[in-house]
Amino acid sequence: METYLLDWANLLLRWAHVITAIAWIGSSFYFVFLDSSLVPPVADDLKQAGVGGELWAVHGGGFYNPQKYLVAPKKLPENLHWFYWESYSTWLTGFGLFCVSYLWNANFYLVDKTVFDWSANTAGFAAIGFLVAFWFIYDTLCRVFLKQKNGNAWLGLSMLVLVALSAYLTAHLFSGRAAFLLTGAMLATSMSANVFFWIIPGQKTMVKDMQQGKSVDPIHGIRAKQRSVHNTYFTLPVLFAMLSNHYSFLYNHPQRWILLIAIMTAGALIRQFFVLRHGFKLGKNNHPWPYAAVGVAVLMALIVALKPSVPSSELATTSQVNTNQATAVTAANVETVSIEQVQKIIEQRCYMCHGAQVQQKGIRLDQASLIEQNASLIYQQVVVTKAMPMSNATQITDAERELIGKWYLARKP
Repeated sequence: METYLLDWANLLLRWAHVITAIAWIGSSFYFVFLDSSLVPPVADDLKQAGVGGELWAVHGGGFYNPQKYLVAPKKLPENLHWFYWESYSTWLTGFGLFCVSYLWNANFYLVDKTVFDWSANTAGFAAIGFLVAFWFIYDTLCRVFLKQKNGNAWLGLSMLVLVALSAYLTAHLFSGRAAFLLTGAMLATSMSANVFFWIIPGQKTMVKDMQQGKSVDPIHGIRAKQRSVHNTYFTLPVLFAMLSNHYSFLYNHPQRWILLIAIMTAGALIRQFFVLRHGFKLGKNNHPWPYAAVGVAVLMALIVALKPSVPSSELATTSQVNTNQATAVTAANVETVSIEQVQKIIEQRCYMCHGAQVQQKGIRLDQASLIEQNASLIYQQVVVTKAMPMSNATQITDAERELIGKWYLARKP
């Protein structure tokens, strides 16, 4: 019953998380586009009102004319829309999903004793500590470099080092799947914390000052703009980290932290292309295509670097992916392995999640006929990608993986 309820909690939280993330990212992308696409107003009344830029757009059969004031309008409207619940809801549902999946089942999702041998509770506290520590270090860097000469460049370099260090540490302390997700969660937590601690409080201070007839300090807008820009560049790296748990050939790679940094960097470069592209249309800067070209080049280089090292003529099956992570099993060394031998291994290593009492993902393997029925899936997950058992929680050996591989390759279809 516990597994059943956890599955429902996982489903509903994941659904809510995706919905709120779409709302938050969508509004964030739109306002970044808006800032890049604004042009100085032509009408005198707009200039006198303090409008610094405007945009004409058509969508859904209607025309829109958003306007941005240099600091703030002379008089606040009665109805003022705030953008913050999208951010808070995304983080809350994401953290809830992290608790249900990773903290509740830390032995499976966080701990890989072949990477670092520690208890599930310690790993759970450490994961939370990473989220908190990353935010405090990032926030300190932002405040230090805010007003310094070439501060943005130094901050960008510092952030690259910080994210790389975080990826390295998580990859050497947690399971590969958890390392990728935690690195993304650190960035995502900082994104939402930017909204909670800086962007919204700054905007509220500006509104309060206007209501009291005080002059508005532009520093609040400068800080909010800084954090908003960071959020838009964090977005694509975070999305990759959240989706990566479906691709074991990446998070199980021996140098997975380098892969993670490379792909995150590619995502940030591609995002930079889209940010600048709107400004290019208005003649604000040079064509930003080199950013996209470098980002795509990094991804293509990774595809080539991670290609299977075993020639296709030697592969025992054309369905293999990422043979760098698989046990090398070829037709030349295939020997007869009985289903009874395989069943003993699966009984010891797989029944915990795929037995009579618990059937994760609806897969049951406690009978020879069921093993035969799922033979291809077992081979793919256990031998080729080594994604299962999860974080090798049951300590299956390479010899046992190889035995299953020989059984699969020798069996008749």
